[in-house]
Amino acid sequence: MRSKVATIDAALAKIGSGMTLMIPGFVNAGTPMNIIKAICEKGYKDLDVIANDSGTTDVPGIGKLIVEHRVRSLITSHIGLNAETGKQMNSGEVKVTLVPQGTLAERIRCGGSGLGGVLTPTGVGTVVEEGKQSIEVNGAKYLLELSLRAQEAIIKAWKSDEFGNLVYRRLARNFNPLMAMAADYVIVEAEHIVPVGELDPDAIVTPGVVVDMVVQG
Repeated sequence: MRSKVATIDAALAKIGSGMTLMIPGFVNAGTPMNIIKAICEKGYKDLDVIANDSGTTDVPGIGKLIVEHRVRSLITSHIGLNAETGKQMNSGEVKVTLVPQGTLAERIRCGGSGLGGVLTPTGVGTVVEEGKQSIEVNGAKYLLELSLRAQEAIIKAWKSDEFGNLVYRRLARNFNPLMAMAADYVIVEAEHIVPVGELDPDAIVTPGVVVDMVVQG
């Protein structure tokens, strides 16, 4: 098996302004902070971000991208503890699309599974329904929520072997496995990188076959 371990400069060469990025994390748990910091230092901008939330202003996670005005649009379940996101949303600088958290997870899962979307009753009869196709099944109304994919996903793992098989730690797992399946190119920031064969196969959540690059976290 070839090693997928690379430098963070090599990872940055695969990212660029105007790209669609999936960034995992629950507030800042499970977020690839070193890669995000490097994206800001590189000066990339006009990013279209898909994430659970927009982090905070005082920790260099997704919130750093917002504070430094690197984001053009954001698909998220909530803006989190980042007041700057609300300011930029209200001013029109950032287009924010709010999606119920479970629906967001399912849309990403569909994107990674090659499905067109998911039928959900969540949002029926609310503003969430506006502009969406509704379908009746067995007398019940559902909204068709289309799948989500990205050009790149930047993933955070607790451990990775050199081929990119990934192990996550507790809450930091969150959206990472789903997003790793739903992007054209997957870059992993791993806290620990070990030789192939050292990880317990039963502990591996994301297989290395979907990972393109691993950098040291």
